[in-house]
Amino acid sequence: MCGIFGIISDKNIDKGHIEVLAKHSRQRGRDSSGLVKFDDSGFSTVRADYDIKKLLKQVKLNNSKLALGHSRLITNGLSDNQPVMRDDIIAIHNGIIVNDNELWPELSVERKQQIDSEVIIGIALECLDNGVALEDIPKEILSKCKGVVASAILFPKLGKALLFSNNGSLYVSQSGNTCYFSSESFPLTLLGMPNVRKIINEAVVLDIPKSESMGSVVDHQSRKLDLVPALSFNKEKEALLEYDAEPNIKRCTKCVLPETMPFIHFDEEGVCNYCNSYKPRNQPKPKEQLFELVEPYRRNGAPDCIVPFSGGRDSCYGLHLIVKELKMKPITYTYDWGMVTDLGRRNISRMCAELGVENIIVAANIDQKRKNVAKNLKAWTKSPHLGLMSLLTAGDKHFFRHVETVKKQTGININLWGVNPLEVTHFKTGFLGIAPDFEGKHVYTNGVMKQLHYQKKRFGAMMGSLDYFNASLFDTLSGEYFRSFTKKQDYFHLFDYWRWDEQQIDSTLLEQYDWEKAIDTPTTWRIGDATAAFYNYVYYTVAGFTEHDTFRSNQIREGDITREQALEYIKEENKPRYPNIKWYLDVLGLDYEEVIKVVNSMPKLYSNNN
Repeated sequence: MCGIFGIISDKNIDKGHIEVLAKHSRQRGRDSSGLVKFDDSGFSTVRADYDIKKLLKQVKLNNSKLALGHSRLITNGLSDNQPVMRDDIIAIHNGIIVNDNELWPELSVERKQQIDSEVIIGIALECLDNGVALEDIPKEILSKCKGVVASAILFPKLGKALLFSNNGSLYVSQSGNTCYFSSESFPLTLLGMPNVRKIINEAVVLDIPKSESMGSVVDHQSRKLDLVPALSFNKEKEALLEYDAEPNIKRCTKCVLPETMPFIHFDEEGVCNYCNSYKPRNQPKPKEQLFELVEPYRRNGAPDCIVPFSGGRDSCYGLHLIVKELKMKPITYTYDWGMVTDLGRRNISRMCAELGVENIIVAANIDQKRKNVAKNLKAWTKSPHLGLMSLLTAGDKHFFRHVETVKKQTGININLWGVNPLEVTHFKTGFLGIAPDFEGKHVYTNGVMKQLHYQKKRFGAMMGSLDYFNASLFDTLSGEYFRSFTKKQDYFHLFDYWRWDEQQIDSTLLEQYDWEKAIDTPTTWRIGDATAAFYNYVYYTVAGFTEHDTFRSNQIREGDITREQALEYIKEENKPRYPNIKWYLDVLGLDYEEVIKVVNSMPKLYSNNN
């Protein structure tokens, strides 16, 4: 997942224009970069495991008639940066091909690299060997590959280039013998390019200079930390994770909330105040009202709504409803802050490719974001506090800020959210001493006084360790400001109008979209969030419950499941997810054994004497 861009012309290109395209492309990822150019010396390529902004300063584009660039959000294939090159073909690719491992055995071409994008060249090579016309090669690639494919391929020996996409994350402007392209329309519009159009399920064939050689290739490698470590399995280390399937805790006789839930109390019949105060949340208004609300926003076949898109279960099903039921033309928006797992990214790719939906990515400085999380987790290990677990996820709140960025860049006002109405976790602030607000209508609420009260409580807890007051604090507070204080306009929740049904959602995603589940848990919830496995382990170890208990309790109150079913579900869902916990601590550069030792030594909030 990344940004691709380029200019192909029969005259010298404008370096300033390439810089504009590159600047916007880095919004989609800055973990690595690459550039291929053609000038008086022929073709040459340079790749680096750092920001495209830095790379451009090192590359001279004087007298260049072609320059194609790539700014990458690393997913898989860490050691193989783009452009991908082999057998006289050069390719740049935005997206994730989720079935590349299955495709290679079907090809006569041998795999040589780790990166999924190489299979694009593999299919192209086989097509050429079989006499497939050049302009038909994209059709063959798109018919075989699952997941988003937005690509530019150069064939120097043939003097041709191909541009194509299966989801519309590729825009082209052609004027005479000059072609500009970009993963998004905004930079082309910014440059005043004429006739900007979206490329989806078609091929653009362009002339490029002929050459018998792909020229020189220079790779700059300086990164020491693996940004995408593989999920690992180690029985000895996994054994360090404690788990009691049935802790000796008093639970509500109606739901499954335990006595360790903050501010809980029980009536004479053993029913908790959360049940007695509950007001049904999953009772949608008539769908016709939403159809009426969105009608003024429709744009005659052009993209007409923004869909905040995490790749999680609920946002994926929401996208399905928007395309299939509302019949709208969405653009999805993903904020990647470094804790979106590869699983989440692959499901983003699956859904967008299958539905033909453009995906705009705003990627944070992932290295810096992870350093911020690591600082907070290190501080937490010195002064553990359940009420401060939210510091580990504070960095993702800029998601709300960049919704407005995408709205401005696309000219689309309405944004439609697929948020689970039962995803309410009062305990996360409850452990700070903040009583639950049973009147909340949405998962995400705002309010000046609520936030000031919350911040006061949290700062009080942070005084337990001055290490909490580190360089990440501004990022934390600014993200929460955009989430809670900024006014949200043209902002609607799908599940205010569609009933949230877990069985329907799971069956739709798994059967229609080949949606990928996690390898270490039966639930489809929270599996694209790298932080969830860790913080749920902490909550369960100390308090004997997790957010799964609160979610299943809400389902009981809605009449969706029985208490007996909920108890069986949480027994499995609360099991420690070792591969994800280890992955999380690895990407933060923290010692797994040291952190788990701290968690396991925290005093429990209940007595487990049977």
